[in-house]
Amino acid sequence: MTSVDLLVQAAPSATCDSGLAQGPWDFDTVPGYGPGASLDDTAPASSPRQGALPAQYREAGDDELSDRIAAARAALGPRAVVLGHFYQRDEIVQHADFLGDSFQLANAAQTVPDAEAIVFCGVHFMAETADVLAKPGQTVILPNLAAGCSMADMADIDAVEDAWAQLTALYGDEPDADGRAPVIPVTYMNSAADLKAFCGRHGGIVCTSSNAETVLEWAFERGQRVLFFPDQHLGRNTAKKLGVPLDRMPLWNPRLTLGGSSAEDLRDARVILWHGFCSVHKRFTVGQIEQARAEHPGVRVIVHPECAMAVVDAADEAGSTDHIRKAVAAATEPTTFAIGTEINMVNRLAAEFPQHTIFCLDPVVCPCSTMYRIHPGYLAWVLEELVAGRVVNQVTVPDDVAADARVALERMLAAKPKPATTGSEAR
Repeated sequence: MTSVDLLVQAAPSATCDSGLAQGPWDFDTVPGYGPGASLDDTAPASSPRQGALPAQYREAGDDELSDRIAAARAALGPRAVVLGHFYQRDEIVQHADFLGDSFQLANAAQTVPDAEAIVFCGVHFMAETADVLAKPGQTVILPNLAAGCSMADMADIDAVEDAWAQLTALYGDEPDADGRAPVIPVTYMNSAADLKAFCGRHGGIVCTSSNAETVLEWAFERGQRVLFFPDQHLGRNTAKKLGVPLDRMPLWNPRLTLGGSSAEDLRDARVILWHGFCSVHKRFTVGQIEQARAEHPGVRVIVHPECAMAVVDAADEAGSTDHIRKAVAAATEPTTFAIGTEINMVNRLAAEFPQHTIFCLDPVVCPCSTMYRIHPGYLAWVLEELVAGRVVNQVTVPDDVAADARVALERMLAAKPKPATTGSEAR
């Protein structure tokens, strides 16, 4: 029984939808993201659907599935590599060859030249990125095609193209006296491949939470302002850290003309923030931090920069999932940590570092509903199909999209994250 199953059973009325205790295949034919932190978000009709998982995988127990995954891995040897995101459930993480955040996994996708198949235990945009960066002839597989991302779905190519047309009409397309373009597009890794390609075509770049600061500095060197999508919070927190005033960061609502801002505000803007967010990280509040400090004097509060600005400001530090893990690992004395990020990762840190007291800021935070769709049954299925010589759930980015997306992603990979700061230095 997983930690999430225990959480659901312990307090079904106070925590996540009880459907989390079910197999994700129960929701594969139902529109939406399924139970979890994204339950209240609206999934686009175009969201990938997962076909029926064979009964033998749905009905197998945890131990049987683990044994079958291990046997398939042994049979495949170096022909297949498994990449796993920090937010994956423990039953998946134990089988990963590489575990990391999106920046690390993008790098890993380029460093497995002998693998015929990359099995990506994450969400759809991550698998797309791996396909763009993989070597020719390599196959990228997503164990459950319904593992999408509600944040990524908040910006689509049509809405971004429309925003760009409006901004171009407002700003023109001529560089200033220093050669800087009127606006540079920056997309967070949590976006579809066609948005990464958009950035590649228009002199822009991709960022992750690890290197967002480096990327914004790169963009400011080349542009008078930045259009940042889809996560407003990462954009705002990063730009604020670089000294951009809040009144020069208008929010762009794609449903409104000029994003709901005045032409004057947009002309004065330094960063135009897309109206998007992460359903997991929006659950964290300043009140939770205050309660943690009251109940645990001396607690060290670390949150992800996808949290709201007020939460990041109230925390001791903010950083990517890799930053959070490294901060915990580097603590030399027993420490109490309150962490604001996805619950699977927090629980794993608590188990891995028992010398510390580690808990989630939100005691009833839901797992990411789409990350949670990667179940051992799906992993066993795709691996055993590979052993049998069959490829299922391949994720392929069209060549023309991949070419432009690769430009933006290679710029991202060259923008190395800055050395982490901790404690009061990071506030």
